[in-house]
Amino acid sequence: MKEEIFKSYDIRATYPTDINERVAYEIGKSYGSYLQEFCQVKKCVTGHDNRLSSESLYENMIKGILESGCNVIDYGLITTPMHYYTRYLNHTYGIMVTASHNPKEDNGFKFSFDEYANARGQMITDFKNYTLQKKFQQGNGMREKREVKEQYLQYMKDNIQMGPRKIKVVIDPGNGVTTTIVKDCMNLFPNIETIYICDENDGSFPNHHPDPAVEENLTLLKQKVQETHADLGIAYDGDGDRIGIVDENAHYIPADLLLIIAARDLMPKVQKKIVLYDVKCTKAIEDELKKLHATPYIERTGTSFTECTTKQKKIPLGGELSGHIFFNDRGVEICSAIYDGLRFLEILSKTEEPFSHLLNGISHYLSTPEIKIPSPNDQKFQVIEKIKEYVQQKNYPCLQIDGVRVMWENGWALIRASNTGPNITLRFEAKTEEFLNQIQKEFTDLIHQENP
Repeated sequence: MKEEIFKSYDIRATYPTDINERVAYEIGKSYGSYLQEFCQVKKCVTGHDNRLSSESLYENMIKGILESGCNVIDYGLITTPMHYYTRYLNHTYGIMVTASHNPKEDNGFKFSFDEYANARGQMITDFKNYTLQKKFQQGNGMREKREVKEQYLQYMKDNIQMGPRKIKVVIDPGNGVTTTIVKDCMNLFPNIETIYICDENDGSFPNHHPDPAVEENLTLLKQKVQETHADLGIAYDGDGDRIGIVDENAHYIPADLLLIIAARDLMPKVQKKIVLYDVKCTKAIEDELKKLHATPYIERTGTSFTECTTKQKKIPLGGELSGHIFFNDRGVEICSAIYDGLRFLEILSKTEEPFSHLLNGISHYLSTPEIKIPSPNDQKFQVIEKIKEYVQQKNYPCLQIDGVRVMWENGWALIRASNTGPNITLRFEAKTEEFLNQIQKEFTDLIHQENP
């Protein structure tokens, strides 16, 4: 088993070269053993997405869990948010076979060791070291198969409060596992008129890459919104925890701007006026929160960190640029793209304004997309340390919770080591094109100097 398959908040790699049935069995046996040895837990919940390799990996993973002596509550084919809900229902931890938004060739595992979120940071390191030692428990666990669909639908229905306006929306599940549940969710609300594309359950993702945070993957959605004169277009990633939205003009709305729309709706209604967002997000959020007399809370990138901090600190709204948005104001303790989409439809259903107008009056910044510069895993963190030294010498104000985010009044620069691949990731934002080009050149040149 290669150490490289263990990422900062999950296990993920290419099938069958780096993750295969043997690896799945060992991960299962390790997970079941680890729960018993370090968490004093003898049962877990399991599920899998619809990738072509998921079912085979799943069966081998469960075999390993059972042979560790840990009991399994098996929910089969479900979205990742549904898996989170089964953890909540059973008051226990769980493991899911999924590679989220990765290419169809990949697969992996998301898993938990506490009630807050998926394993993250040091938890992953500890589990990796334990797994590689292969000193597992032995036993004969019991397997119980259950369904969660009806409870999940009721949970959705109880937590959405649609207004009077009838809305036409185009839904693109991207052929991912949300195809198995999204129509039932939308049918709960009579004033939502839905049009579906890419809605066949097909883990080969034949129509486009299953990541709605990348605008080029929304081409079909944009076309259908224009063709049908819909009020909105919504897309989900492969396992259902990332959302992408285009407005009535088929313009892509990045997730950090979606957070502004959510904050404008939510902050006047909650006592704790805090919004959490990751270091990649626009400064326009901070500007808007000042107008709302709310407090910004910047967190490191990674949905596990976002979700954990949002829950621990009881923050009503959290999210990140990658498309994870976490509403935490109604007791919905799961990060679900379908639920997020319904919340934005709810907001729209209570106004006659088009969706694009919900961003009127925000601060406008010019920004780059994420820029990835290849850097070996054993070198990228050393490069970031060099950047930190440079920033300190320049006396630039900065955050160092996740790489370096250098902050000026009229913009910022982010330089961080990727958590999921051999890359250094950069993003820049500024009020003017001149300043944007200036800071981008300054730090890109520095990266190439330190990362030959």
